[in-house]
Amino acid sequence: MPHFLSLDQSTSATKALIFSEKGEIVARASLEHKQHYPKPGWVEHDAEEIWSNTLSVVGKVIESEAVELKDIACVSITNQRETIVVFEKGTGKPLYHAMVWQCRRGVELCDAAIAGGFESIVQERTGLKIDAYFSASKLKWLMRNEPEIARRIKSGEALVGTIDAYLIYRMTEGRTFATDTTNASRTLLYDISLLDWDDELCELWETPRQALPEVRDSEARFGETTFEGLLETPLEICGVMGDSQAALFAQGCFEPGTAKVTFGTGSSILLNIGSELKRSNRGVVSTLAWTRGGVPTYAFEGIIISSAATLAWLKDQLGLFSDYSEIEPMARELPDNGGVYLVPAFTGLGLPYWKADAKAIIVGLSSQSDRRHVVRAGLESIAFQVCEALKVMRSEAGISLKSLKADGGATTNRFLMSLVADLCGVDLSVAKMPECSPLGATMAGMLGKGVVSSPDDFSFGVPETFVPAMSSEQVDKLISGWKSAVGQIA
Repeated sequence: MPHFLSLDQSTSATKALIFSEKGEIVARASLEHKQHYPKPGWVEHDAEEIWSNTLSVVGKVIESEAVELKDIACVSITNQRETIVVFEKGTGKPLYHAMVWQCRRGVELCDAAIAGGFESIVQERTGLKIDAYFSASKLKWLMRNEPEIARRIKSGEALVGTIDAYLIYRMTEGRTFATDTTNASRTLLYDISLLDWDDELCELWETPRQALPEVRDSEARFGETTFEGLLETPLEICGVMGDSQAALFAQGCFEPGTAKVTFGTGSSILLNIGSELKRSNRGVVSTLAWTRGGVPTYAFEGIIISSAATLAWLKDQLGLFSDYSEIEPMARELPDNGGVYLVPAFTGLGLPYWKADAKAIIVGLSSQSDRRHVVRAGLESIAFQVCEALKVMRSEAGISLKSLKADGGATTNRFLMSLVADLCGVDLSVAKMPECSPLGATMAGMLGKGVVSSPDDFSFGVPETFVPAMSSEQVDKLISGWKSAVGQIA
């Protein structure tokens, strides 16, 4: 039976996993990389360290001898999407630290672009908001502040790519310079209707088009690699997808109206809206879910800024519990939330409020309130935010919500999963596979290699399903209390 090697290059670490044809993990290895903060608001990674870690984790899963190398059909890649790398043509050596999606050095350039009236054309072509979260403003900053690097980019001596393009270039020793559509669509340089780099946007962000990679389907083939000699026989690279889209794919959200929410530090919500691109006037991002055979599938994306980060704050800053396993029992000890709500606007409020200057608040405390009420309020805040974001997303899409899937660390909290199902009024299916992103990339690779002929043929176990059980009156009361709490933010 064939097996599949998958690389998961995330914000904090690089993983190598070997999947069976049934989607089971038979080997894994992981290495964290250092987070660099050279100035307030700046976040960088050493791309050379990431490459070194890639070789290390691949070496570890090979040494595990979980499968014979001849039985590995291909290697697939999933990655942090908006992080950008500038590297030397030929060698692939980074010329500057990778500028991470969290890095805010491009804020002033984004503000200038908005003031210059470019917001509508950028949203029309990319589906995205002008924001330093995406890659282009960081590239423009680099072009203006690092003249030698700018010269090398303009002369063709240097190349620009998202993490997947950089890894593919290193893996193929410079023979393939390519990315996939999901990663290209997160740069503010890519027209998601025409499926091509946009000359006007490249000019706006001062990024030469010739420095950008070729864009291919997610299930395309991207060359071969021996991982600098770790393998005697070259292994084909097939299946590349940005991490959030890969999770959507792994969750089987192939039809319009199917959605997934990944519960992490923040929460990423993706709603499949089909083959017709739609745009929102309420701050919902339009993006490519994937392309197959050059045919796009689009999605709406909503970002919840603070999910597990809220729980970390309750633990680390307030000391209300010492281990995350304590949260659910504390929440269940109470018959209800006692009217206590926590609005986690630690770095502003996102969809659907978009209050960048909002501050976090706890409301409804009484003499009967204790730490359990505050912890429960923090847990409930995650569900309220997901519910509100999804409501806006499906309203803007003009489609009903057919199914909701969940993945991420917080899915182990059954209280939270039940509440999400209740508030959203839809069955919530929780993946038993925690590594949905590398699985999604592997699924794309399996399609590309012809191991599976259609996405409908995938079947990787039965998820746990949470069915709405709360009365509509209870739901309305809770949501009313939440909205009242949000309304108290200045």
